[in-house]
Amino acid sequence: MCVEVKKQCECGKKEAQFHLRDNIMDSEVIDRLFCPSCSPGKPLNHESMIEDNGWIIEYDLTLARMYGISKLSMSAEQMNAAFIFDQGYATWREMYPGETEDIAGEREKIIAKKDENPQQYLQEINAWAITRINQLKAEGWRKARLA
Repeated sequence: MCVEVKKQCECGKKEAQFHLRDNIMDSEVIDRLFCPSCSPGKPLNHESMIEDNGWIIEYDLTLARMYGISKLSMSAEQMNAAFIFDQGYATWREMYPGETEDIAGEREKIIAKKDENPQQYLQEINAWAITRINQLKAEGWRKARLA
């Protein structure tokens, strides 16, 4: 089972949804969130923070390390922000914050073809997904680069 978490950024302008893989960690591991509006000039501590296209996530490493030791049998030194995000223990629910809203129209147009021509639908949805991931990689989104 996976838990979803919503977190508001420090300036209060934006919100992001997070996915917590396998309930290993809880929402308190995500200490602070900075959107592209409130992240400029924020010093980046690579041990406890990751930056993803202007967004910064700061993790509570004390808590994360406790979960890492107790639930993942790993040493405290192995736990850092990159591990938490990249392994999906506390990461974006989507490829980036707001992706679902951004792609809704495009995706629905393709899905509408599903009953008319299932083969064309499969070809189009696959091509669209590949193109989309390549675009997100080019834009520098961290989850897309790891996909």
